[in-house]
Amino acid sequence: MKFVLASYGTRGDVEPYVAVGQELMRRGHVVRMAVSPDQVGFAEAAGLPVVAYGPDSRQWQTVHRELLARLPRNFWQFRDLTRLVREDWNLITHFWDEAVSTLTSLADGADLVFTSVLAEEPAANVAEYYDIPLATLHYFPMRPNGQIVRGMPRRVGRAAMELSEWLAWPLTKKLGDAQRDALGLPKSRSPSARRIAEHGSLEIQGYDEACFPGLAAEWARFGGRRPFVGALTMELPTDADEEVASWIGAGTPPIFFGFGSMPVQSSVDTLAMISAACAELGERALVCSGSSNFTDVSNSERVKVVGTMNYAAAFPSCRAVVHHGGVGTTAAGLRAGVPTLVLPTWADQSIWAAQVQRLKVGRARPISKTTRKSLVADLRSILTAECVARAREIASRMTKSAESVAMATDLVHDFARSRRIC
Repeated sequence: MKFVLASYGTRGDVEPYVAVGQELMRRGHVVRMAVSPDQVGFAEAAGLPVVAYGPDSRQWQTVHRELLARLPRNFWQFRDLTRLVREDWNLITHFWDEAVSTLTSLADGADLVFTSVLAEEPAANVAEYYDIPLATLHYFPMRPNGQIVRGMPRRVGRAAMELSEWLAWPLTKKLGDAQRDALGLPKSRSPSARRIAEHGSLEIQGYDEACFPGLAAEWARFGGRRPFVGALTMELPTDADEEVASWIGAGTPPIFFGFGSMPVQSSVDTLAMISAACAELGERALVCSGSSNFTDVSNSERVKVVGTMNYAAAFPSCRAVVHHGGVGTTAAGLRAGVPTLVLPTWADQSIWAAQVQRLKVGRARPISKTTRKSLVADLRSILTAECVARAREIASRMTKSAESVAMATDLVHDFARSRRIC
């Protein structure tokens, strides 16, 4: 069979599709991938046939992050905000235009399209055009449910999410209908999320059921079309792993600090805050720079800075993990059974930050509001015996990475096969 995998975003967004793509190819299937230009090299290194579409994801991420940061604090600066809104919309339009043209080409003769949230409306249009099944992957509960919105009855929270979908729909309807018209499809009559569900698409939940207790029962009415598989991570080794393991083994277990693809505003100030907080607590710090620029920062006796590392290998040897709240990093910490402190910057990260607190495996605080004093207090709270024990208990209920990839691949394959037979 032939599978088209379309993802867009940074490494954490693309890695789940690369993992599933590799497994599908290992099973003898034809795979074609589309990813953002900055992730082509990563997919190619994994041995997957890949094409680029849309603008560089880091370019869009920078513009979008600036817009979100300035909107609540500088709403009176209309000229700057108008410029950012226009630039943000132009990048989205660029991506959607290339998404539909790229996927129309790749999906010719395909048995299924498997896509990410950012690309799901263009992908859904293409799948409808070819009359082939669509599968999507969600990194948190995106569809209306009573688990996300707290402080109100579940039915009210669910209704609020449904209303949000309808209110957001006009923002993209014109663009989506233009794509549908070009494909010879009728105009849309409801938000894409509702249409995807009504068409019986497979909506894989790329996180564990244990992370959102009660959600599986709430979605049971969808007849298994929203299965939970756990986070899809590849746990790839890096050149720094041996060095990291040696440093960890030479002293007391450290506290990990990392911010993934979300660069910090000042690497010097951030590291100074981390160093001061850990010195006050008598702890060592292992810092993964990721997309942040720590090149001018030197290591010290108690602080180790590395560019990349294998979280799955290092986290079990850490006292705690502090990070931005990406689904892959959050899952690695939960799987390792160590307490977590989430310092989010984006909305989806804030959802995971809140859930870490609800699960009682850690704390959360926006990184913009984090100081040395607050960091010390938060670390003390998550290093308690109660939090450590709870983290270990949750770890026993998490799906292993290899099992998650195998389950997701089985689901995609079986869904395509069942529709093919019908």
